[in-house]
Amino acid sequence: MSPILVDRDGPVATITLNRPEAMNALSRALRLALVEACATLEADPEVHVVILTGAGPRAFTAGLDLKELGSEDGALGAAASDADDNPCRAIEALTKPVIGAINGVAITGGFELALACDVLIAADTARFADTHARIGIMPGWGLSQKLSRILGPSRARELSFTGNFLDAATAERWGLVGRVMPLPELMPAAIALAHDMAGIDPAFLRAYKALINDGYALPFGDGLKLEAERSNAANAAVSAASVEAARTAVTARGRTQG
Repeated sequence: MSPILVDRDGPVATITLNRPEAMNALSRALRLALVEACATLEADPEVHVVILTGAGPRAFTAGLDLKELGSEDGALGAAASDADDNPCRAIEALTKPVIGAINGVAITGGFELALACDVLIAADTARFADTHARIGIMPGWGLSQKLSRILGPSRARELSFTGNFLDAATAERWGLVGRVMPLPELMPAAIALAHDMAGIDPAFLRAYKALINDGYALPFGDGLKLEAERSNAANAAVSAASVEAARTAVTARGRTQG
C-alpha cells in the first residue's frame, strides 16, 4: 500500500497521508513519498492549489513514527534536520496555496505538518497536541516559532509546556483553524475552498502567497516596505481595461454569494 495517495480534481490536487492503521505516522517511506509528491505537484503547471489530509477518521497524522525511530540511535535528530525527507520543508516549498484539512488528531510532528500549510480547516473531531516536552525532544520543524506567532506566546506555552490536547472548537476560537465542521463535510468544504482559490490567476496567486509569507517573516515596518515595493512593481503593469473587466466579474460573483 502506498504511504500517500495523490488525487486530482482539475486544478486541485489532494495529498492523503495513507497509513491509517498507524495513525498516519510519518515513517521515512511516507516522508520521502510526500517530498517527492510535493516536488511533482510544484512542477505541474496544471495544479494551482494543494490539499493535505489524512486517511481514515482518527488522525491527520500522529507525527514521526517513534517505533521506527526508536530502533536506531541518532535517527530522531536526522529526521528533524534539513534532510531530504523533511515533510514540513516540502510543504513550505510549494509556491501554490496548501489547505490542511485536519480530519483527526495532529500530534507533535503532525502538528508541525499542519502548521506548514497556508490555511487550516478542521473536522469537529480534530485535536492538536504538542508532546515534544513529554517525549523529551525539541521541535525541529518550526512549531516553537510558528505556534507563538499564531496563538500568542501565553497560549503556545500552555500547549507546549503541558502536552495537553486542544480540541477543534477551541482551535477555531483561538484562531488556529479557520472553520470547523462535521467530518463528512470536511473534504467537500476543502475542495470547494481550493476551487475558489484556483479561480485566481495562478501566477498572481503564487506572488500573493510569497508576499504574505515573506512579509510575515519580517518586522512589521519592513513588511510594509516589502509590500510597497512589490505592489508598485506589479501594479504598474496592470491596465485600466483589465481592472474594469475584473471589477465586473468580481461584482457578478459577489451577487451569487449573497
